[in-house]
Amino acid sequence: MNQHLPMVALIGRPNVGKSTLFNRLIKRRVSITHDMAGVTRDSIFSEVRGETRPYMLIDTGGLVPDSSDEIEISIFEQAREAMAGADLILFIVDGRTGLHPQDEQVGQYLRQSGKEVRVIVNKVDGPEQEETLAAEFYALAFPLHCVSAAHGFGMGDLRDMIETALPDDEGTETAQAQGGLKVALLGRPNAGKSSTINALLGKKRLMVSAEAGTTRDCVDVTVQRGGKTYTFVDTAGVRRKSKVTDSLEYFSVVHSMQAAKQADVVVLVLDVMDGVVGQDKRLLSFLDTEKIPFVIVVNKIDLLTKDQLAKTKKNLVDQFAFCAHVPVLYSSSVSMAGLGGLLPLIEKLWEQCGQRVTTGELNRLVKMVTERHQPPVMGGRRGKIYYMTQADSRPPTFVFFVNDAKLFHGSYVRYLENQLRKVFRMDKTPIRMVFRSSHDNEKGR
Repeated sequence: MNQHLPMVALIGRPNVGKSTLFNRLIKRRVSITHDMAGVTRDSIFSEVRGETRPYMLIDTGGLVPDSSDEIEISIFEQAREAMAGADLILFIVDGRTGLHPQDEQVGQYLRQSGKEVRVIVNKVDGPEQEETLAAEFYALAFPLHCVSAAHGFGMGDLRDMIETALPDDEGTETAQAQGGLKVALLGRPNAGKSSTINALLGKKRLMVSAEAGTTRDCVDVTVQRGGKTYTFVDTAGVRRKSKVTDSLEYFSVVHSMQAAKQADVVVLVLDVMDGVVGQDKRLLSFLDTEKIPFVIVVNKIDLLTKDQLAKTKKNLVDQFAFCAHVPVLYSSSVSMAGLGGLLPLIEKLWEQCGQRVTTGELNRLVKMVTERHQPPVMGGRRGKIYYMTQADSRPPTFVFFVNDAKLFHGSYVRYLENQLRKVFRMDKTPIRMVFRSSHDNEKGR
């Protein structure tokens, strides 16, 4: 199962330095920073690889409570959604300007939320300023830390605090065992995700509408089939970011992508009438890059004649060529055509994801494939594979120890992957391949 990422939200009024702090924590510039208040209008997300654990960081727009401005109201709605989904809230205040009435309003809202909150007094440039600039913020009644996002003061302690304050993962495996396989349905709005789940359940459990965007948040539905338990996660439809204007829909899209990364298996639902459009390709690329096990379900085939369906299947083969290992199922949530094979297909995929291959078997494969097709010569040097081993499963991860990792790419890597899939019957699972240079071995040969 893919790792669950806890969420950390940066909250505060405009121009207190949230975006500068966000950029400092993720160690690169993503959020736009400027002295003008309100530069960040949309919430921005980024994964942070901490020292002990990763987490998702959210930079929200500046909060102006009780504002009548339409943009500021929209910003507040986005921030409220971020707070609702956050495991930890960092309430950013400006140490130079002192406690502001808007800080007190935001603080009151946060106290009512029941969330884990830390006050971060920003723009404190050194320890000599802490006592003077931080004193009045103790009135907010939250644990307090002083930093300078611009100059880096206090950032090490802040990173440690964040990772310590996040909830642990105890109980996750138990909950997974009780809920069985976690299957997330992902796709564009109105592709038929909710209808597919309803068809599998045999009843109308989820709201379905011809209007795109009916599902606003991720909904879990547990079902038992053949003595096995499955938890289906119906996600909100994912549209291009430029077309997402409603703040609630924006957070729904983010939650959908999170649900995909947290699921055991993803079912990507496509609308056969639309074909594979740009956003479908982006979702395919996302799942393939993240090495998430997934099945493609091409829905609404009841709307096509047999000849049209045959032509569509032929056309889609080319569209799915870059992830040819992914199983494709053609179905109709109305007629139930094809859906009977979905759960067995998911089980087979999950089984392959957990497959283990011994080092001995892998090195016999190395000998066989390199004898058939030697690595290419580049710059007068030929690549050599000394040995390989399986480092992990779900997905299967194979490490090749070679003379120079730079000599292995492109068609030869695809050749190795194809041989792995063929010999060990891994035709459906994603595979991760890592090439590590072992120059010491090169010198000894």
